[in-house]
Amino acid sequence: MIIAVASGKGGTGKTTVSTSIALSLAVQGQEVSFLDCDVEAPNAHIFLKPDLQEKRSVDLLIPHVNNEVCSGHGRCAEVCQYHAIVRLGNQTLVFPELCHGCGSCTLECPEHAISEVPEPLGTLEAGSTPDGIAFGRGLLNVGEPMAVPVIKQLKKWQPHRDDQISIWDTPPGTSCPVVESIRGADYLVLVTEPTPFGLHDLKLAAQLATELSLPAGVVINRDGVGNAR
Repeated sequence: MIIAVASGKGGTGKTTVSTSIALSLAVQGQEVSFLDCDVEAPNAHIFLKPDLQEKRSVDLLIPHVNNEVCSGHGRCAEVCQYHAIVRLGNQTLVFPELCHGCGSCTLECPEHAISEVPEPLGTLEAGSTPDGIAFGRGLLNVGEPMAVPVIKQLKKWQPHRDDQISIWDTPPGTSCPVVESIRGADYLVLVTEPTPFGLHDLKLAAQLATELSLPAGVVINRDGVGNAR
C-alpha cells in the first residue's frame, strides 16, 4: 500500500504526521519505505535520521542547436509547447529554464541539427533509518525551477514493493510537484490546521484528490489552538 501525505497549506505539520506514521508502522514490525518528495525543501531526515549511503544525480536533457547545420526551418519552435525555443534573426535560441526535456524538438528537426545535452537538476539519496525504514529523498539544485523531473526519478529509483507500506511525503500546495508526488498512491492523507487559511487550502487539496479519483482522509493538526471558526 502507498500512502501519500499532503497539505494545501505549508507549515501544517505534514512531515511530522508522515514520519510519525512511518515510525509507528516500523515499531510494529511492518516493512516500511519512506520517500521525501518535497525536493525543494526536504526535511524528513531530521526526524528519521537515515544513514544515506547511496547517491545519484538527476539530469534533464536540454537541446543544443548547431546553427551551422540549422536552416532556420523553425519546426523546433513550432512543436515546443513550453516556448523554450525561438527563432531570432538567423539564430535559434534555447531557454533552458523553460525546457521540460520532452525531446520533441530533436525528433522534429528536419536537418537533425539538434542534440541533447544533460543539464544537472538535482540529487537523489537513499539509505535506511535506525528503525529499519528504507529511506529516499530528492534534492533540487538551488535556482532550478522544475521539481517534477527529480520527483519522477526518485519514485523510479526507489520503487514500491508489495511487501512494504510506502509513505510519500509530498510538497505543500496543489501545483505540479504535488500532483506528481501523489500520482500512483493508494490513499491520500491531507494534513491541515484549524485556521481560516488551513481550511481554504484544504478545500483546494481535497478538490485535487477528487479530480484524481484518489481516496483521502483529513488530519487536523494542532486541534484546539485558535477559535471556533
